[in-house]
Amino acid sequence: MGGESQMDRLTLTPKDDVDYLVLEAPVIAPDAVYGKTLEEIAQLPVLEGNTQWPLGRFFAISGKVADSIEDQGIIVAGDVPRVKYIGAFMTAGAVLCKGDVDMYCGAWMKGGRIRVKGDADAFCAIQMEGGDILFEGNVFDYLGASYRGDWRGMKGGNIVVNGNAGQSVGEYMMGGTITVKGDVGINAGIHMGKGIGRKDTPPRIIIHGNVPGRVGAFMNFGHIYVLGKIGAMMPGFSPNGTEEVEIDGVLTTFQVLDGDHGEKGKGKLFVKM
Repeated sequence: MGGESQMDRLTLTPKDDVDYLVLEAPVIAPDAVYGKTLEEIAQLPVLEGNTQWPLGRFFAISGKVADSIEDQGIIVAGDVPRVKYIGAFMTAGAVLCKGDVDMYCGAWMKGGRIRVKGDADAFCAIQMEGGDILFEGNVFDYLGASYRGDWRGMKGGNIVVNGNAGQSVGEYMMGGTITVKGDVGINAGIHMGKGIGRKDTPPRIIIHGNVPGRVGAFMNFGHIYVLGKIGAMMPGFSPNGTEEVEIDGVLTTFQVLDGDHGEKGKGKLFVKM
């Protein structure tokens, strides 16, 4: 599980012969399973719409359960593109998903590590406060953003996406770092730093690929780095010289732009020269 070799690993294998629409399963997290027996874990509740089922109806459960949350690892051994909330609210331990996952993976996460080897749907890591998430595939919209109707986005932690990400990455982001190795949709960093709460260290979004536009729209505080191309710049940003910044161990020269002046913002947009 990527450095967690000493952890006790619980394996959840999706059952191919059980069909369902969509499951909500925040119990797939170290916080919910450590210290329990396999039989108790199989009885943990998941929701299909407004119907409650036991987790064991959908997954074969095997492996070892840890006595402490820090030592608990979970392996989801297959694609679960219709299982939501994996790793949501977790505070420690590790989760490895060997395929695709649905929405809200790592949402409200406070600690621990999540690794997704496939793609992930929208609203992953919303309002995240700590921990580390690696998405090896693509991630859909609103990564590290706020909950609908809330003004508090991601507060801390570290997210890396090896593929592409959708629109509104880091919406209302207040802390932490999001790195996307591929391309990103519109509205990256929209309302960044504008959320309610303390603003000590600038939140960071690092985009290695291209963005079609609206980068930093309504931005108030934070840093956005774009190493690819921006299709259309927001008019509320003004040039403020150049700066060399180390990104992934490489010293890169960026043009620095301040904004969004339409919001009297003090954010900084770094565009590779």
